[in-house]
Amino acid sequence: MKKWHRRIAPWIGKNLHLSPDVMLGLPKITIIGQIHIYIENHKGLEGFTDTQLQLATQNGSIYINGTGFVLKLMLPEEILLEGTIEKVLFSPK
Repeated sequence: MKKWHRRIAPWIGKNLHLSPDVMLGLPKITIIGQIHIYIENHKGLEGFTDTQLQLATQNGSIYINGTGFVLKLMLPEEILLEGTIEKVLFSPK
């Protein structure tokens, strides 16, 4: 990230009341129990099976492991996955 962006992004976020995920392009992950995961602001699907989902992000990849996965919603920057979620991993570039 450029130096000016690191200095000005917190100021803009604070004064304009923007969340860090919006300001820094980070994914936002919402998990409901072990059965439902909703991910916003991803950069694309890298892989999918009934036991693993892999998504690209700005800073690397997200891996979700479990069983019985079903993609309920897939939009350009949003995804809704249902099944039994066992593990969520972040892997940097």
